[in-house]
Amino acid sequence: MIIQEHFPLKKHNTFHFDIYADYFSAPQNEEEIIEVLSNVRFKALPLFVLGAGSNVLFKSDFKGLVVKPNIQVINIIDENTHSIWVEAGAGVDWDSFVAWSVEKGYFGIENLSLIPGNVGASPVQNIGAYGVEIMDVITQVNGIYLDTLEPFSFKNRECKFSYRNSIFKNTLKGKTIITSVQFLLHKQGELKTDYRGVKEELEKLGEVNLSNVRKAVINIRESKLPDPEAAGNAGSFFKNPVVEKQIADKLLSAYPNAPYYKVDDQYTKIPAGWMIEQSGWKGKAMGNAAVHDKQALVLINKTGEANGNEILALAAEIQKSVKDKFGIDIEKEVNVV
Repeated sequence: MIIQEHFPLKKHNTFHFDIYADYFSAPQNEEEIIEVLSNVRFKALPLFVLGAGSNVLFKSDFKGLVVKPNIQVINIIDENTHSIWVEAGAGVDWDSFVAWSVEKGYFGIENLSLIPGNVGASPVQNIGAYGVEIMDVITQVNGIYLDTLEPFSFKNRECKFSYRNSIFKNTLKGKTIITSVQFLLHKQGELKTDYRGVKEELEKLGEVNLSNVRKAVINIRESKLPDPEAAGNAGSFFKNPVVEKQIADKLLSAYPNAPYYKVDDQYTKIPAGWMIEQSGWKGKAMGNAAVHDKQALVLINKTGEANGNEILALAAEIQKSVKDKFGIDIEKEVNVV
C-alpha cells in the first residue's frame, strides 16, 4: 500500500488551490482501505476522505492523512425483464457511470449527466439536477466505519435522504468511508424533460430519446458552467433554499417574474443563483475570487492564485447581500475543510 508524503492536492481539488496533504493514499479496494486506516502511524492524525475534489474547499494545507478511495468497478448484480441492479465502486467517475448507463440503454440517471465527482460522493449530498435526485435510484450504500473498521450496508431509507442531504452529511459526517453504491435502473423508462431548458434543447436535437436527454443536459451545463480546468470552481457553491410558502409568496409579490419551484403545498424552492444575480454579484470579483459571469451560483478561482479563505470571504459577502435584499439565508453546498 503506497502512502505518499507532502502530497500536492492541486490536481485533486477543482478549485486548483496549490495545497498539500502531509500524507496521501489511494486504496483500490476495501482491504487496502482497512490496511491504511489500521496503520498505527496515522491513528492520531486528522483524516479526510477525498473523492474527485469537486465539492470541497480546502482552507489550507491538510495536516493529516487524505484517503482517496479508488475502487474502479461496475458490476451488474441482478436483473429482470424490466430492471437492472448495478453496483459501482466509490472511485468511478460519476459522469462516466452515467455515460455507461445510457450506452447500455438503462434509464434513471441520464438527467444527472456531467455532474462532477465520483460515485462514492453521490449519496453524501444526494446529488440532483433537472428534476432527478440520486435518492430516486439508490438501493444501497456500502462502506466502512472509520472507528471500528467494520463494514456497513445501508438501504435507501436508512440513508435519510433529503434535499442535498443524507445521514453521511449529518450524523455520520466524518465517521464513514463509502466503498460502493448500488443503483436500480430500468430497461424501459419515462424520460423527464419538463425541467427548464431541457425541452427546448431537445427540440434542437430532434428525437426525444435516452441519448439525446443526456446530450441536452450536457449542452445546457456546458453553456452555463465554467470548465474547472479553465476557471477553478466547485460547481454550485450554494444550495437553492427551500422556504415556507408565505416567504415565497412575499418574494413573488415583490418580484412577479422570479423563478421558483413548488416543492409541496407548504414549501417552495427559490433559485439561489437568481437572488445572487439580483443582488448585483454576477461577474463581480473580489481579489482573486469572482462570481461566474454566466452562472451566479458558481464562484471561481479567477486568477488561478486564489485560496480558500478568499473564496469564503466572497461567499460571506454574497450571503449577506442576499439576506439583506430578500430576507433569505443561502447555505454553502461545498464542503469546507
